[in-house]
Amino acid sequence: MFKKLYVLIDHAEGRIRQVSLECLALGRELSDRSKATLTALVPGHRTEAVADALSGYKLDSVIRLEHELLEAFTPEAYVEALFPLISEDGPDLVLMGHTYQNMDLAPRLAARLGTALVSDCLGIREEEGEILFVRPMFRNKLHADVRVRSPRPWLVSVQSGAFGVEGLGSGRPEIVHRSANLAPDMLRRESGERVSLARDRIDLSKADVIVGVGRGIRNLENLRLARELAEVLGAELGASRPVVDNEWLERDRQIGSSGQSVAPRLYVGLGVSGAIQHVVGIRNSGCIVAVNSDPGAPIFNVAAYGVVGAVEEVVPILTRRLRELRGN
Repeated sequence: MFKKLYVLIDHAEGRIRQVSLECLALGRELSDRSKATLTALVPGHRTEAVADALSGYKLDSVIRLEHELLEAFTPEAYVEALFPLISEDGPDLVLMGHTYQNMDLAPRLAARLGTALVSDCLGIREEEGEILFVRPMFRNKLHADVRVRSPRPWLVSVQSGAFGVEGLGSGRPEIVHRSANLAPDMLRRESGERVSLARDRIDLSKADVIVGVGRGIRNLENLRLARELAEVLGAELGASRPVVDNEWLERDRQIGSSGQSVAPRLYVGLGVSGAIQHVVGIRNSGCIVAVNSDPGAPIFNVAAYGVVGAVEEVVPILTRRLRELRGN
């Protein structure tokens, strides 16, 4: 299957992005299955904190690819730094998060390496000796099995929330220092000051419990019921697109193909119909509970537990019972 796996680590201000940890967990699973080595690849400048954070995970090694021109991301610098390293080391597979940064980088790097890129991957399996990558198509209306025919290494970007981080494991990887050979005249763009446009942006991908609200709550007044249930559960509020379009909740709380992908232990959908655009964002939840007045709502096809009934009738009973169980 594979002999050598690399994971490209996304990081900012010394912190590893969640999707990179998910890639590491996927890499760990593939490594254990095929007895391959697993390496975390950290490009940047002054990446000691990132390497320290990775040093407790079950990896064979962590490569710090250092150069001052890698401190701020530019695709030209990253390609020039990564191309010789990957060519020399010859990994079979390079995993990375499906982020805006990597979608700027990955096609350029794949073209330079003369290899394939499978983007937005949400599953990998082996079938009759062939490796299949699963990715969404046509705005998540169907999933395609992709067979790669190009030479290795294959580049694969992984959809956020598609894999958990439970299988990371603990260990003491070797920390390896590598230097990139870069010059300023290689760069075609200059990075300016980093500005955060959404300092208080809600990151639902880290929520352990989510109460999702759909159009089936019928009116803004019933949003209060969802908030009360979320408070009892210690949950974050999420929303389907119609709720956001009606401006009942902020767009930061939208879940689905045009919002965030989440993977809570518990997802409670209130009045959520279960349109495919929303389901793709919650499919990695540990347990899905649905409350909907329509017994034929598609959400019941993916829910572990379902209650057929109006939100304004069911939710107050559920909230009251939870308060009693918690002694509130």
